[in-house]
Amino acid sequence: MKAKFFFSICIFLVAAAAVYFFLDIMTYARRPADLNNEKVVAIHPGEGLSATAKKLNQDGIIVHPEKFRLFARLKGYDKKIKAGEFLLSSAMSPDTILNTIVNGKVILHKLTIPEGYNIRQVANLVAREGLATEEDFILAASDASLTKKMSIGGKTFEGYLFPDTYYFPKGTPPRKIISIMAKRFRSVFNPKWIHRAEELGFSVHEITTLASIIEKETGAAFERPIISSVFHNRLKKHMRLETDPTVIYGIDDFDGNITRKHLKRMTPYNTYRIKGLPPGPIANPGLKAIEAALYPDDTRFLYFVSKRDTTHKFSTNIKDHNMAVRKYQILRR
Repeated sequence: MKAKFFFSICIFLVAAAAVYFFLDIMTYARRPADLNNEKVVAIHPGEGLSATAKKLNQDGIIVHPEKFRLFARLKGYDKKIKAGEFLLSSAMSPDTILNTIVNGKVILHKLTIPEGYNIRQVANLVAREGLATEEDFILAASDASLTKKMSIGGKTFEGYLFPDTYYFPKGTPPRKIISIMAKRFRSVFNPKWIHRAEELGFSVHEITTLASIIEKETGAAFERPIISSVFHNRLKKHMRLETDPTVIYGIDDFDGNITRKHLKRMTPYNTYRIKGLPPGPIANPGLKAIEAALYPDDTRFLYFVSKRDTTHKFSTNIKDHNMAVRKYQILRR
């Protein structure tokens, strides 16, 4: 009889201890550590529950890391910790913190690509956001297997990294970043525009190349269709495009000062030396530049020169053009 009583007492105590333990863990899970500490916590691939709990404790986000681990196991989340950057606060309950990590609610880094940036400039922005190194991004943007997979007309993704605002978690591979930008380009260059390019006798790649030149030559947005008309008119007459941005793009060591020597240098992109369009885009054009390349104004202009106020003086003949050059360039120096 005494043995049965003792056994019952033991069972009761064990059950009571289990209930107390469970309630203690549940109470812990609902109670924030404090209200003052907020921090970006980076959980790296391969870091499991123990390492994560230790890191959260060291960063002042949680207390009692052993209870955090026990709570995660009770919920069945101990094998579901996600890697990434998380904005966490000690004002959040351990339950909320765990759900944030398990559900992969990572910080997204804003990446805005301006119109007219080339691959190297885009790579610099990507590196500044800490998403990838410039070298890795440029390497991926020049990967022939990826350009083939994405049906890109050129040897690199120059021209196809569509200018827009994107959001990426840290650790996103450069190939994925590039693929998303190229898919955005494809969504913009819709079937109607593809048909329009065919009507003009251009491929998508050629229109993108022309749009990139228009983008780099345009200072005032309203002039895009006019500038486009100049290039279309010159191409129809088999005249060289003679546009400085193409010269600059073909010079690896360009110091910011274009010279007559540069204009005479033979490169695949120097439209003072080659006929027609260069082999590919010289930058990543925006929607309006692509639209201008497809729908130029109806003009007879063949020349334009900067008026040094972001706009240009357009001319139909070389005599008027030379007078404009003298007026706006030579006499204003």
